[in-house]
Amino acid sequence: MKEIIITESTITRYQSYLVREEKSPATIEKYTRDVRAFSLFLSGRAVSKELTVSYKRKLTEEGYAVRSINSMLVSITRLMVFLDRPDCIVKTIRTQRQTYSEEEKELTKEEYYRLLRAAKVSPRLCLLLQTICGTGIRVSELQYFNLEMVRRGEITISCKGKIRNILVPGGLKKKLLDYAKINGIQSGVIFRTRSGRPMNRSNIWKEMKKLCESARINPNKVFPHNLRKLFARTFYSIEKDIAKLADILGHSSIETTRIYIMTSSTEHRRKIECLGLVV
Repeated sequence: MKEIIITESTITRYQSYLVREEKSPATIEKYTRDVRAFSLFLSGRAVSKELTVSYKRKLTEEGYAVRSINSMLVSITRLMVFLDRPDCIVKTIRTQRQTYSEEEKELTKEEYYRLLRAAKVSPRLCLLLQTICGTGIRVSELQYFNLEMVRRGEITISCKGKIRNILVPGGLKKKLLDYAKINGIQSGVIFRTRSGRPMNRSNIWKEMKKLCESARINPNKVFPHNLRKLFARTFYSIEKDIAKLADILGHSSIETTRIYIMTSSTEHRRKIECLGLVV
């Protein structure tokens, strides 16, 4: 079998392959980052099953979370498919499905309200937080919130090869239109930088982190995706319809949606104690 060494040229061709596969920019960035880390581990050595297994073992020994390790292994699997080296693919780590979430990483509704109060000094950020949390969109999907669609009250999102429509709640629609009017936005994307470009994940992440101290919230809880998960838990607590929630979130698998709606360990423990089976 032909010997393959991962070079920068290999990674560039891999990125082009992912584009042809219609992967999202965020996915391409993530896969590329993981492959570069694997390439550093190889240090010029040719790809082999033994080295891939060794890399998996190294990640485990370094204390990475199982979910993170499996995510990195998926990236490498995609690379091996591209390189036509299925013999080098390793299995992900099998785990029993978790029945509750880690409380220290879960953003509560009360903490979300504290974030909004802290963000009052920045109307754009305050409205941006409400837009993500009030609709359950991915942070990358904010670019679809343009004035024309907001006026219509329905946002058409094209992501990961799928098209779905998001309804804009009446209260949020009014806030967005008022914001656009005050800031002289007559068309196009609403959340934009000073240069007129759509705000990206990095811009938003940095602005959110600045709120942590004044909002008295653990920084580990404050990132855009946690707003999406708060929407999911809140929606499910009212509707109890996981299939509908999966459609709203744009999930291909309900198994992914299950992760979003897990209760905290405290809530999980309270429900078990309410069973009254220990006397």
